[in-house]
Amino acid sequence: MEVILKTDIKGLGYKNDIVAVKPGYGRNYLIPQGFAVIASASNKKHTEETVKQMAHKAEKIMADAQAIADAIGDTVLEIKAKAGDSGKIFGAVTTLQISDALKAAKGVEVDRKKISFKGEVKMIGEYEAEIDLHKSVKKDVKFNVVAE
Repeated sequence: MEVILKTDIKGLGYKNDIVAVKPGYGRNYLIPQGFAVIASASNKKHTEETVKQMAHKAEKIMADAQAIADAIGDTVLEIKAKAGDSGKIFGAVTTLQISDALKAAKGVEVDRKKISFKGEVKMIGEYEAEIDLHKSVKKDVKFNVVAE
């Protein structure tokens, strides 16, 4: 089943992309939630026209995303967490903490939903997070988890 996405969905695609999904996923989740519409001929034509009109705005959005990525640069963030003697932290480091640290360190606001980890962060040490600023602009940020 082909659908046209109305919003960015992590792991599936970006807004206005035409993607193939399983029929149950499309009918029972994407369409009722308003995340997608069926990719009929008229909907495809409408989407193409919308994409054409938004091309200029998309360039500005991409330039803004690149500016944020440049502002972040090679920053290494420091995240403080309570930890035990073995180096295991109580709880885990979250994307909200990374977002707040970026705002404090560089004055850059990044939505926490655009940040992802490569694995769980439950020990003191050095880690990396990926920030998905735009479909063509992704930035890796290194951060150290230190004991409070």
